Amino acid sequence: MILENEVSVIEAILFLESEPADIKTLARIANLPEQGVSQALKELTDHYAESYHGIEIVRLGDAYQIVPKRGLWETLRPRYGKRNENRLSRAALETLSIIAYSQPITRGEIDAIRGVASDGMIRVLLARELIQEVGKKETPGRPIQFGTTRTFLRSFRLSSIADLPKLDDLEREKFELDGE
Repeated sequence: MILENEVSVIEAILFLESEPADIKTLARIANLPEQGVSQALKELTDHYAESYHGIEIVRLGDAYQIVPKRGLWETLRPRYGKRNENRLSRAALETLSIIAYSQPITRGEIDAIRGVASDGMIRVLLARELIQEVGKKETPGRPIQFGTTRTFLRSFRLSSIADLPKLDDLEREKFELDGE
């Protein structure tokens, strides 16, 4: 049985952490077993799901964070959203979606799908920490492969890549290289 004090401790830690925290980190900081942390997170998630709360607990990959409820963001954006107002261009969003749906993927493969060079867009996405280098492809020249980051998940409020909207067959063709 999880005690109210343990739920309060996990809530306070999530409030104080500026980055999402995983269960192991929360357990270590709170000096609680991981199972207790999981129970506390469930209780907090259920508690904040009530419509009168302005915040919620979201899962971002394997980590958790307290954030404003999505429906309130338009109201909060003028004051608190300035640092996030640097919107991505259409080309950057196109490149990001190709990486998200096709990862791991090389720059050459991105260029082939887009039909134009993506060097600038990849630099922008790397600088904003939405993508990262995830390895090298086992082909001649060993090109760098890219994938999305935890910042990407947080920005788009996804728990994992599996939460991306599903593509229909026509849309899926846009993300495939000819001959595959």
